[in-house]
Amino acid sequence: MADRWDAVATAAAIADGETSDRAVIEAAIARIENSNGELNAVIHTRFDEALAEVDAGLPDGPLRGVPVLVKDLGTEVAGLPASGGSRLFAEDIATRDSELVQRYRRAGMVVLGTTNTPELGLNASTEPALYGPTHNPWSPAHSPGGSSGGSAAAVSAGMVPVAHASDGGGSIRIPSAACGLFGLKPSRGRVSPAPRPTTLSGLVSVHHAVTTTVRDSALLLDIAAGRLPGDAYAAPVPADSFTACARRDPGRLRIGLITSLPGGVAVHPEPLRAVLDAARVCEELGHEVTEATAPYRPDEVGAASAVLMGADLVVQVDARLDRLGRPLADDDIEPFTRVLYEHYRALTGADVSRALRRAQEIGWEVGAAFTTYDVLLGPTLAQPTPRLGVLDTRRPETIYEHAAVHSAFTSVYNVTGMPAMSVPSGYDGEGLPLGAQFAADLGGEGLLLGLAAQLERAAPWRVTAHG
Repeated sequence: MADRWDAVATAAAIADGETSDRAVIEAAIARIENSNGELNAVIHTRFDEALAEVDAGLPDGPLRGVPVLVKDLGTEVAGLPASGGSRLFAEDIATRDSELVQRYRRAGMVVLGTTNTPELGLNASTEPALYGPTHNPWSPAHSPGGSSGGSAAAVSAGMVPVAHASDGGGSIRIPSAACGLFGLKPSRGRVSPAPRPTTLSGLVSVHHAVTTTVRDSALLLDIAAGRLPGDAYAAPVPADSFTACARRDPGRLRIGLITSLPGGVAVHPEPLRAVLDAARVCEELGHEVTEATAPYRPDEVGAASAVLMGADLVVQVDARLDRLGRPLADDDIEPFTRVLYEHYRALTGADVSRALRRAQEIGWEVGAAFTTYDVLLGPTLAQPTPRLGVLDTRRPETIYEHAAVHSAFTSVYNVTGMPAMSVPSGYDGEGLPLGAQFAADLGGEGLLLGLAAQLERAAPWRVTAHG
């Protein structure tokens, strides 16, 4: 059945005449309509337009006829709101597709709508005031993670085989771990952010996808990757396709196992068990796994990242207010966002320069570990997936109390620009998925994909929350 296939198998079935692109899109629409009322993962749809595109004839690309959803943050779909989960931007309708969406379309994919995200991506849980919370398909009382929680919930629920996601501090990997998916954050500059100029936040944020299979992630990265002329920076050009890398034995890898962090970050026994299980599988596959010391301090990473993203937040809000021709109203942004905005308005150019310098220093410090190890392994999340309401942007104190632990293992690879992936690795005591995070040096996505494919064969995970 088409609703059981991943993106690669779906495209193959269409190409072979086993099904039609219209049947696949109609089935995906039906699944969204059946499931979204409970999950609130999809916030805007374009079903009629999608069917019209199918009937008019799709490009004969590698994923012709495959449905996809796009995260409503930093990537635009023409004709749909580009709200970023914020009331301030709720009436901002995109007039053109982002470069990434154009690449999806050229590959033959069909965009069905956009997915929920916390306001401007500023939460590790997807609970915006504008659209309400997204629920985890594995347990509706729990968070699907953030900020790509809507995309992760949609894929985990089987609405679509793949969905666009982005990651500025763990926002692909955190929801992938929470929803039992494979989530790869590519290297800095791997995917063009055009047409959104994000020179500062773009140093830590990158676009890709959440998927059920490694091969889907690899093919989507082949489709999405590549410098657009004029981009401020770009990742090293790989020698081969990412699809080929995912099929290739990565060889015997030196894996550094990180199970603790300096600064008092507590790692819960269940995520710790998940990463130790992943380490055991790696050893069974012939890799050399040795305990390693974390080459960074989470508090220093967080400080640098906060300044870079805070500066961009101020620019976004001020630019929107300039277009609207009015000052900021009390209900324009959520209380936590307001706290950040007011705080980072006082930033100076020197503050930003210091953060950029510290980010480079952290990059060298972490980079030194890759002279000893090919890959670093740790938990994706230091604590189990929280229930909805724990990370509450209406009460900023709850964010300050709980948020840092959710990005303690992930944010460093945003600051350094290095690729990292979350691979499903077992379940916690409530039956929710857990993830193990693997990271490589800049440009090392191919190495990670080869390892991920090995892990997928050796310790396969459930394709969706329902089987």
